[in-house]
Amino acid sequence: MNAIAPQVSSTPVATLPSAAELDRALRDASPAEIIAAALKTVGREKLALVSSFGTESATLLKVMTDVDPAIPVIFLDTGWLFEETLAYRDTLIEALGLKDVRSIRPAEETLSREDPDRDLWFSDPDACCRIRKVEPLARALKPFDAWLNGRKRFQGHARTDIPVVEEDGARLKFNPFANVSREELEAIFVRAKLPRHPLAASGFLSVGCMPCTSRTAEGEDARAGRWRGRAKTECGIHTMKTS
Repeated sequence: MNAIAPQVSSTPVATLPSAAELDRALRDASPAEIIAAALKTVGREKLALVSSFGTESATLLKVMTDVDPAIPVIFLDTGWLFEETLAYRDTLIEALGLKDVRSIRPAEETLSREDPDRDLWFSDPDACCRIRKVEPLARALKPFDAWLNGRKRFQGHARTDIPVVEEDGARLKFNPFANVSREELEAIFVRAKLPRHPLAASGFLSVGCMPCTSRTAEGEDARAGRWRGRAKTECGIHTMKTS
């Protein structure tokens, strides 16, 4: 993938191209081209990348840094993350030269009111995700007009038909890896010699919060270990509008 030098734009939000227009134009573009187009559309100061620093996150972060390492990166530190994930975040910041990683935590007042005993993940996982992920992300994205994320169609469920660009309330949401295959992800890891998430080698193919993440058995979908035994497949940040 060849990065395209970004051209920072100061285009007012009211005159931005529609998500549908951008999706048509970028349908067959490479991830680097999609990120560069997002930069050109809204400008660096209005664009953020949201990363979980999970098992596949290094690949999107690597492509982003090849385009512009100063794009702000939002990381949702839910208070329930594995220590290995926090360590991996720090490893990738150094390895990739990320210049602006913002770790966002849930509001303490909300946690005290809605999850004082820290067991909401068990009784109501949707509510737990709302106060620990959805609401903090909405707060973190307020200064931005567009954001990038790492969803891929091959992950299945609600992600099977994701467009390259979509509307997210008043914002644009870019999915640079929508068309990327597992094989292409692996190629990025190998070619760039990216460090792996510490838990990947022990069977955690998709890593979220500790209480709701388990190992994936051989032959299972990579995200089978998330919210195992429940109908839930998404935390909510991709199924609810952030603005």
